[in-house]
Amino acid sequence: MNLPRRVRGFAYQTFYGLPSSVRRRVARMVAPKFLVGAVTVLSDSEAEEPGRLLLLRQPKHHGWGLPAGLLKKNEHPVAGAARELFEETGVRIHPDDMTAGNPNAIVHVVGVVDTIFFASVPASVTTLRVDGGEVLEAAWFPVDDLPHLTVNTALLLGQYGIGPRAK
Repeated sequence: MNLPRRVRGFAYQTFYGLPSSVRRRVARMVAPKFLVGAVTVLSDSEAEEPGRLLLLRQPKHHGWGLPAGLLKKNEHPVAGAARELFEETGVRIHPDDMTAGNPNAIVHVVGVVDTIFFASVPASVTTLRVDGGEVLEAAWFPVDDLPHLTVNTALLLGQYGIGPRAK
């Protein structure tokens, strides 16, 4: 909507004339809201090309997905990715050993922004531990023979040239 210059000028003057606490509340009410999550694409460092990925089966999803979750308040995305990976799989990786994806953020149409990080571990000596509640199963799969993936996982991996929706 293109408002006349005078109307726009008046609106800006009025807005910036408000106390800062009121301006913040107004901005929060009209600004788009996004949930920000962190996703780890974990590969098996011992696997021959094209490699293997760690995928999870969760009760609320139809298909296999990646270790992921929402960031906590003021949590750095790579720290959130490492935390979620540990919570869901028992695999501990230091955030410094994770690499940001390029692009690092994927915006989904439902108001979710996922930050993506890549890491690798030797699967033969990495113990997987799932709680049976949030995560039912965790397993390694060859990149060229992935199981049925959740829609978001297939789209996300496709952005990086992996899986059935690789670009």
